[in-house]
Amino acid sequence: MTVLIWLLILPGLLWALVRLGGLDRGPLVQLLAFTPYVAAWSLVPAALALGTRRWPAAGLAIVVVAAFAVFVLPRAVPGGRGPADGVRLRVMTSNLLIGGADPDTIVRLVRDQGVDVLAVQEFTPDAKDALAKAGLGDLLPYASLAAEPGALGSGLYSRFPVREAGHQRNRGGFEQAYGTIQPPGAGALLVESAHPLAPWALRVNPDWRQDLEAEPPADPGGPPRILLGDFNATLDHAPLRRLIATGYRDAGAATGQGLVPTWPYEGHPGIPKITIDHVLVDRRIGVRELSVRNIPRSDHRAVIAELAVPKA
Repeated sequence: MTVLIWLLILPGLLWALVRLGGLDRGPLVQLLAFTPYVAAWSLVPAALALGTRRWPAAGLAIVVVAAFAVFVLPRAVPGGRGPADGVRLRVMTSNLLIGGADPDTIVRLVRDQGVDVLAVQEFTPDAKDALAKAGLGDLLPYASLAAEPGALGSGLYSRFPVREAGHQRNRGGFEQAYGTIQPPGAGALLVESAHPLAPWALRVNPDWRQDLEAEPPADPGGPPRILLGDFNATLDHAPLRRLIATGYRDAGAATGQGLVPTWPYEGHPGIPKITIDHVLVDRRIGVRELSVRNIPRSDHRAVIAELAVPKA
């Protein structure tokens, strides 16, 4: 029993050390996405060690549990919402799964939730036409669009005029649409639809890392930025944490919903669900609430956040 308990503790201990050191390299990139599940598992050897009075093993097991609690639990506890006063802005992001997501559901959410800005990824010409036919242009008449066949396209729709609209292609090949908006009563805001490459194979991990490192950092001296989309990374990945540390807050973690999974919700059988779609906001922007919604014919759930942006 003693040997068994130590063998059960060891994987969690090594996992916690890798997470603590930001050592997500090689196959560890994919594995670290499932850290919340390992955190739950770490309770098992701790309970066994305590129940059988193996005190040295129990002491180490409790240290491992405590480390995972520090990593994971803050995402489930509301805090760090930022300023409560400001101009209301509702934003939404949705990965369209190569343009196949149900356009009527997306338009209905935009209408019913009062969405002001919609970011879409895997945005195809067919999806552009389908969203237009469903009436998206009546709700969000301004846009910065880079539709492409396949999974590389990106789009940004807005209730307010979009200035300095454009798009840029990252190393992984994905477009990221961006633009500047100014809601009535608010200052200018930079908004970008993020879509770094997924770490789907070991050979693309360097490009995944570079895409995340190339995402625009927060700029305290410039207009506040909202970066939202499919980041293909969880808060257990060091590159995403470093990006947030430049001056962003994660809207999910701020509202205590940072563990609500967003992928996969169609296909990919056997893969545990994880949180890779995010709304990152400049720390000058407050987060009032966040919700996650299923979209038929997409493997990603949409994320909707209500923000308080600085007044003009």
